[in-house]
Amino acid sequence: MYSEIQRERADMGGLTARPEYREWSPELIKPKKLQNPVKASRSHQELHRELLMNHRRGLSVDSKPELQRVLEHRRRNQLLKKKEEELEAKRLQCPFKQELLRRQQRLNQLENPPQREEDHAPEFIKVRENLRRIATEERAL
Repeated sequence: MYSEIQRERADMGGLTARPEYREWSPELIKPKKLQNPVKASRSHQELHRELLMNHRRGLSVDSKPELQRVLEHRRRNQLLKKKEEELEAKRLQCPFKQELLRRQQRLNQLENPPQREEDHAPEFIKVRENLRRIATEERAL
């Protein structure tokens, strides 16, 4: 149905937006198709040539050395952390919010006191301390 409408419009002839190229006089300059500046650039042509060569050889385009990938990943993570810290700093610029945060941290410390180092010590150290306590208590009696 759409193609029939297009044929009817083409038959009318007067509704086309572009000029008829058959009626050009030799004095007029004929329009040329504009070049895409990206495709016309030398660097784009070289890159395209290199991609074609790699494709013909069967090389993977995105294969980077592992060290380079790791370094890029680290840089990306560092940038993300830096942005997050900047956003956090912007949020906490207000002195009122800073004071609220300090108070909340103090309350959290009071509610959840930090665990002593003894809790994280290996078991043989705990047993040794218990033996010392028992030995000192027996001497005191």
